[in-house]
Amino acid sequence: MINESNGGASSPQELETFIPADQRNREQIVRKFTLTRDEEAGEFDPFEERNLENPTSNMDTLTHLLKASLGTGILAMPKAFKSAGLVSGIFFTILVAVVCTHCAYVLVKCAHVLYKKTKKTKMSFPEVAESALNNGPQWARPWANSFRIFILVSLFATYFGTCSVYTVLAATNISQVVLHYFPEQKEVLGIRLFILALLLPLIFMAWIRNLKYLAPVSMIANLFMGVGLGITFYYLVGTGEWDFNKVSAVKPPVEWPEFFSLTIFAMEAIGVVMPLENAMKTPRSMLGFCGVLNKGMSGVTLVYILLGFLGYLRYGDAVQDSINHNLDQDHIQAQIVQIAIAIAVYCTFGLQFFVCVDIMWNCIKDKFTKRPDLADYMMRTIMVTACVMLAIAVPTIAPFMGVIGAFCFSLLGLIAPAFIEMITFSEIGYGPYNYLVWKNILVLLFGLFALVFGTKDAVISIIDVYRK
Repeated sequence: MINESNGGASSPQELETFIPADQRNREQIVRKFTLTRDEEAGEFDPFEERNLENPTSNMDTLTHLLKASLGTGILAMPKAFKSAGLVSGIFFTILVAVVCTHCAYVLVKCAHVLYKKTKKTKMSFPEVAESALNNGPQWARPWANSFRIFILVSLFATYFGTCSVYTVLAATNISQVVLHYFPEQKEVLGIRLFILALLLPLIFMAWIRNLKYLAPVSMIANLFMGVGLGITFYYLVGTGEWDFNKVSAVKPPVEWPEFFSLTIFAMEAIGVVMPLENAMKTPRSMLGFCGVLNKGMSGVTLVYILLGFLGYLRYGDAVQDSINHNLDQDHIQAQIVQIAIAIAVYCTFGLQFFVCVDIMWNCIKDKFTKRPDLADYMMRTIMVTACVMLAIAVPTIAPFMGVIGAFCFSLLGLIAPAFIEMITFSEIGYGPYNYLVWKNILVLLFGLFALVFGTKDAVISIIDVYRK
């Protein structure tokens, strides 16, 4: 007898009466009935269905996010304030932080919408891009695969190059301290030898396969970066005098592009956002007013403002590209800063390299089904070796990465999330007065500004390096 009031669906108790006793299985019937009702109601919950072997906690994710955003780029903030001015620098830093955080927020929000549409429990950044177009307007669907490949290649190129730059940075900081005590060995102990010495430690770092186990490494990186920044703050506050007459409150607008170029690419961490969300035990906690993303970026923004403000106020127009170079290198405290930053950069390598490994493994894993673990370790070893060899071949790789970073981070971190949101919400709606459209137009303009002027500054840096 069918219960008409339930739209033709019977209750589990009614269904049992039509099934022979030897075939009755109340648990299976209830589960099957519930699943059918949920599917009819569209109540697929991707987070309940997500099955992770070693999920990360909110604190683990926050630690990784801090490490990804609080990189060596923070040391250039005093120079950035030099290009904006003391007062303008504060407001512009907040503006950049809000835009970058919002774009990362948008990417995760769109992913959560697309999980339910596609019945998937997690996606990478390229998969979110492809899924948005596949489930969007008819005109966008033929471009879905091309968009995914573009995001994939841009992410890999940016983070692989960044890891090579990190290798050079760590080696440079160590070499400066060593050669301070052994100046006669300068001709023998070149920078390439220090880079090569990092190969084995970096391979061991890359062998950590799970973000859960990388969390303590990120904690160590945060600790050493904190030591380096703490000593730097001591120099800025506890030594010398502040002279407000040698700094500008507001610089001419013609100098502002350099500020945005330095700050955007120092703060931007769009590549690690989706891997972090995919590994979370409670993915919903990434979003929200007091979510992991907002908490992490709020702390990062405060530190960026403090260092930029105090560094520019202390050294004025004499501030160098990296604030640690303004410290007296003959003092043991300055040398501790160098070593602490080197260790922090080394520990950060694993998190940044995780993006490259994730991309490469997803491309080749179907070919290594018999012994996947061995293939994974071999792939990681080969990739790290290639990364270090690139750093050895071109120790001046940083300016070249500036071009790739300016181009890719503007597209990946600002323009792409705005575009994905427009496509994802094309059927859902853009809100009252189409506010999402107007908001994303502003983000796109900001991204184009960063793209043009960031690339211009990076090209000028390359010319300066090779002119010298």
